[in-house]
Amino acid sequence: MNYLNSPTAELYRKLNSLAFFPVMTLPQDTMQEYLQLIERRCQGSRRMSETAMTRIPGGVQHNLAFNYPFPLVITKAEGAYLYDIDGNRYIDFLQAGGPTVLGSNYPAVREKIIDLINNCGPSTGLFHEYEYRLAETISRLIPSVEMFRMLGSGTEAVMASLRLARLITGRKYIIKCGGAYHGWSDQMVYGMRIPGTGRFDAHGIPASSSRFVQEVFPNDLEALEHRLRWNRLLGGTAAVILEPVGPESGTRPVDPEYNKGVRQLCDKYGALLIFDEVVTAFRLSMNGAQGYYGVKPDLTVFGKVIAGGYPGAGGVGGKREYMERMAAGLQSGKKKVMVGGTLAATPISSAAGYYTLLEMEKEDACNKASSAGDMLTAGLNDLIVKYELPFVAYNQGSICHLETTGTLFIRLNYLKIFRLLEEIKKRKHAMEEIGAAYMAEGIITLAGSRMYTSMADTADIIQDALNRFENVFVKFKK
Repeated sequence: MNYLNSPTAELYRKLNSLAFFPVMTLPQDTMQEYLQLIERRCQGSRRMSETAMTRIPGGVQHNLAFNYPFPLVITKAEGAYLYDIDGNRYIDFLQAGGPTVLGSNYPAVREKIIDLINNCGPSTGLFHEYEYRLAETISRLIPSVEMFRMLGSGTEAVMASLRLARLITGRKYIIKCGGAYHGWSDQMVYGMRIPGTGRFDAHGIPASSSRFVQEVFPNDLEALEHRLRWNRLLGGTAAVILEPVGPESGTRPVDPEYNKGVRQLCDKYGALLIFDEVVTAFRLSMNGAQGYYGVKPDLTVFGKVIAGGYPGAGGVGGKREYMERMAAGLQSGKKKVMVGGTLAATPISSAAGYYTLLEMEKEDACNKASSAGDMLTAGLNDLIVKYELPFVAYNQGSICHLETTGTLFIRLNYLKIFRLLEEIKKRKHAMEEIGAAYMAEGIITLAGSRMYTSMADTADIIQDALNRFENVFVKFKK
């Protein structure tokens, strides 16, 4: 079943049309005005980013931090806003890449962490009560999680989950949705961003690392079953790993019934189902995407919000019988997977995650952030219609998408690969320019195409943001 007549299919038709539509760019004089405005307002960021280039490859330590034409240096984060070194204020739709559903630097959590540091310090290397409190809270909120092991990042958690799946099943093959991002470990740098790309981004990684990793197109259950059936002849599939909203945090959305279909196929072929909920857990709902879709995975990968925006956000949860194979320490008996991390589950990360989840429950943060996402998306679609633009705006709750160039929806044809790569490069630069225009108007997004709303985004803030987006959209008609 490929859901040809579903609302998801209609959305794909729009996205694929955008990819075939000649890329729209802002008029050259308008773009130059925006770049000059950024240059004039952000001189401190420009100077510091140029200095940083002498010691930091590319000038920044994190991929999210690069903004065209140069990175902003942020000195203050508060609720729905960011402030740079030059004193400029921005509406923050990056929200640290997704973890701050309450809004940035939430006071009630910050006060708890300051108190903890004053009394305990950042880390002791020994057990702290907040490790249990966080694990118990996650288990209470996510029914599939009977036990939880905290790690340092989502990448580490994915690595551990795949290792655990292979130990449990005695099988080797892992199937992922093409285009999905599951961290940057050697085996997962495969089929990234655009389905069908295989090892295209796997520079410096031996081919043997991805020998047992396969990709299928999202929403295609027939292709998935074909892989599972074929793998059974080769020893079987250990796990199918999914972002339950679709690859790249729902940039390639999946049909609401797709996850149920994958669950049934995993049961049929004896593979574990792993949900990568690094973004969706406690953002889509307090019960995660699995609660939202009503599908129970065998293992869940966590990140982002489980440390409340503080460092050290990663972990794996699942059935007790599976998770006991991740027990710490030297113990005899059943075989265990090797995992570790001296600074995993520090008092800071555990307490921050614990108090963040409590505050989110108390404040109904997921629903408030989702309402803001709905309001933002509806307003963007109104503007798209008003200015007769080919853009596509959609959202999964507080995860919002604004596709203006269709870069990730270019269909690969290896007979025309060089021409397609040039087209992708052109569209990517157009996306960077549009992102810069948003930045000049006082809006921070993720690569100009993805936005995370938070509880701090009131109706007035969303309307302010829409006015700023309109300032950009109207210029496409000059």
